Amino acid sequence: MNLATTIVLAAAETEHHGGNVMAETFIYGVVAFVLFMALGLVTLSYRNVANRHAHKAEAYAAKNPVQQAGHGHH
Repeated sequence: MNLATTIVLAAAETEHHGGNVMAETFIYGVVAFVLFMALGLVTLSYRNVANRHAHKAEAYAAKNPVQQAGHGHH
């Protein structure tokens, strides 16, 4: 047996694996999907947060008026 035959036989042995590769790796897709859905829910939970507290923002702005200075000078 020469080197080329040994390499071909080794490659053929590594090709044969037990089970279905898609079934073995399906869980990675499921975990990624669940993670993205959870992050999406967190993102959606912050919708309209500024409007929920508009009365507080208006009260703060009334107490602390902003003085405008030109070009960053005080």
